[in-house]
Amino acid sequence: MRKAVSHRLGRNLTALALVWTLLVMPLAAFGQTRVSMPRNKYKVQDDVQLGQQAAREVEQQMPILNDYEVTRYVQDVGRRLVNAIPPEFQQPQFDYSFKVVNARDINAFALPGGPMYVNRGMIEAARNEGEMAGVMAHEIAHVALRHATAQATKQSNPLNQILGVGAVLGGAILGGQTGAAIGQTIYRGFLVNPYSREYETQSDILGSQIMARAGYDPRDLANMFQTIQQQSGGGTPEFLSTHPNPGNRYNTINREAQLLRVSPEPIKVTQGFLNAQRRLQGFSRAQSMEEIARGNQGRTQQTTTSGGRYESRVPTPSNRYRAYNGGWVQMNVPDNWRDFPGETQVSFAPEGAYGNDGITHGAMIGVIQAGGGNLSQATQTYINGLLQSNNYLDQQGGATRASMGGRNALRTVLAGRSPTTGRTEVVNVYTTALRNGQLFYVITIAPENEESTYNYTFRSILNSVRLNA
Repeated sequence: MRKAVSHRLGRNLTALALVWTLLVMPLAAFGQTRVSMPRNKYKVQDDVQLGQQAAREVEQQMPILNDYEVTRYVQDVGRRLVNAIPPEFQQPQFDYSFKVVNARDINAFALPGGPMYVNRGMIEAARNEGEMAGVMAHEIAHVALRHATAQATKQSNPLNQILGVGAVLGGAILGGQTGAAIGQTIYRGFLVNPYSREYETQSDILGSQIMARAGYDPRDLANMFQTIQQQSGGGTPEFLSTHPNPGNRYNTINREAQLLRVSPEPIKVTQGFLNAQRRLQGFSRAQSMEEIARGNQGRTQQTTTSGGRYESRVPTPSNRYRAYNGGWVQMNVPDNWRDFPGETQVSFAPEGAYGNDGITHGAMIGVIQAGGGNLSQATQTYINGLLQSNNYLDQQGGATRASMGGRNALRTVLAGRSPTTGRTEVVNVYTTALRNGQLFYVITIAPENEESTYNYTFRSILNSVRLNA
């Protein structure tokens, strides 16, 4: 009798252990779809470099919404999703960041290594936080699965072609194909072709899994795709033009949701979501991507240095200076230098020193988004981008302390043999932080054998800088 009781007790404990195991075992054991990392011949660092370079191009051409509350809200949602990426797809080198584009189109996109951009129109069109988070989770999945370099691997693209995305973006957006939407231009310049249907399915599935792990209902992602389609006005929505429908994604996502442990009370309409929507409603009407692209085209036609002619002899800087007033910056430049203003950068050069490849003598000033971190970190990130875009240059040591218009600054020296002049070129990059978190820079350029002639001029320019930010 004692043996029978012992046997029943053993069976009961076994059954209890089985129930406990089912409760705590990983989601995959319940049959969630297995997602595998695509074949990729590139290093993780290649994704990071490519994303940083593309992000600079994006932020030069797209109007980033400069609103702390809305941006912080989107960043909070983004961090929740990133923390929910399954461990096997976590990349410690990736730096996920989230910014809002002041455009009314329903769109969002992410770049390799983590930079992500959410259109204001996406936030306004979503019916709850889950729908917005769903699109963000889909984009995060593309990044985590390294789909950009995986697709380049599949297409046998050489690395230097991929890392040339900055030039492609600059040419496509700045040159401006008539009527082209800037978001579509970025994606087509960046990926050559939209993501494959296979990769879209992977991102729908992994995105659903990330949502469930973060406390959202993946069905909201399925609903958002329907919203995107319905609000497209009969045409192909911008988001779907770069994210081709792999089939009935609505059913695919809902089917995946049934395999996942979704919270009985998933995150839906939050106070942060309502506050963000209410705040956006009080802003002036945002432009469409097409309007932004046309505006960039018009500006570029008037500001490019192309059409100039490089000369072996360039006039030395005049001893007489004239005031330059860009609204947010005032400074003095030699009166024999021409201005080449752009949206976020202005170049100054004498005759014979500018042309299709930029300037060979003179200076450039501009602002960029710092991308977080202190001045030293933001500067090095910017320098890395310059080196990628100008691969004939090498950094000459680390940044040193400097002064610019009475402000603390950093100076970084680059040098290399210019493919335009055939001479060694010395480039000094001066950077300082603005109150709004942006990075202001002054770049001085001169051939090494003429550097002594230009040093006094460059010092005079730096000392004259006055910033209103």
